[in-house]
Amino acid sequence: MADPRYFQRQGPFRLAELVQKADAELADATTADLPIDDVAPLESAGAGQLGFLDNKAYIDAFADSRAAACVVAAKYADRAPDGMALIVAEQPYRAFALIAQAFYPRSRPPSAVSQAATVDEAAVLGEGCFIEPGAVIGAGAQLGPRCAIGANATVGAGVILGEDCIVGANASLSHCRIGDRVTLYPGVRIGQDGFGFAIDPAGHVKVPQLGLVVIGDDCEIGANTTIDRGSMRDTVIGPGCWIDNLVQIGHNVELGRGCVIAALAGISGSTTVGNFVAVGGQVGMAGHLHIGDGVQIAAQSGIMADVPPGLTLCGTPAVPIKEFFRGVATLRRLTQSKGKGEGKSDGEGT
Repeated sequence: MADPRYFQRQGPFRLAELVQKADAELADATTADLPIDDVAPLESAGAGQLGFLDNKAYIDAFADSRAAACVVAAKYADRAPDGMALIVAEQPYRAFALIAQAFYPRSRPPSAVSQAATVDEAAVLGEGCFIEPGAVIGAGAQLGPRCAIGANATVGAGVILGEDCIVGANASLSHCRIGDRVTLYPGVRIGQDGFGFAIDPAGHVKVPQLGLVVIGDDCEIGANTTIDRGSMRDTVIGPGCWIDNLVQIGHNVELGRGCVIAALAGISGSTTVGNFVAVGGQVGMAGHLHIGDGVQIAAQSGIMADVPPGLTLCGTPAVPIKEFFRGVATLRRLTQSKGKGEGKSDGEGT
């Protein structure tokens, strides 16, 4: 059960209500009125609680679970224990997420501006904004309705936020334009100077960074992630992108819509990333590349050349994933063969 000090639970809900929210179906219509109080992991769920199965590695936990109900794919339904009600979904994890949102909707802070915040008289706050102590809103900044600005966050001069944005504690925003329903987690840095300079033995020469950062609607930017503003054009984060913690995005980078970037990845300046690209943790991309739509990049890969649409890559320098694992298998066979050969006797000695 989620800690009530931090999470306010809604419900209970009838199973039929949850099925409707999840865009799924009941395995047995007679369970429609079963009351569900909460969501819980399969191994600890009990009476009145609902779990989910999305990975065959947890089939044993599913078969032994005491959960009242479970979200499951049709192919695993026959492994359910007796008496468990089932919600059958093509995408169980997605269905469970929608159900969990019903129990734990994102809370909206009250409309209030702390007396301990600093709001420039030339800033514009939309209706229903919430500004916590220590926050600073600069001259000419524009906040859309129902924005929430965390403690000690800085929204710099001229920054524009759309509706229902959340800016976490200690974040700093400058030189940026942000869409609706964007969440920026604590410590995010948006719009600082890009890493642009001309190399000179007499002393490197700074190139003015004259662009902005433009973030589309419905994005999430993780804690302590940094997104540099562009040099001569804007850095662009497409709508629906989800970026993890501790990611570095360089100046002039352009992400298409729906990209997912895992923690500790770095994208060098002027690289263009297509739509719905998935980037694993600790991936590094060189600058001035083009990554096609739908590309998937495994963790710790190094991208040093353009990537056509639809490929799945692994390794440094990255190659198609099947090629990578063929190489790993070949190397393993070679090293094992060498080890066996070194162990043979030449017939001399005892």
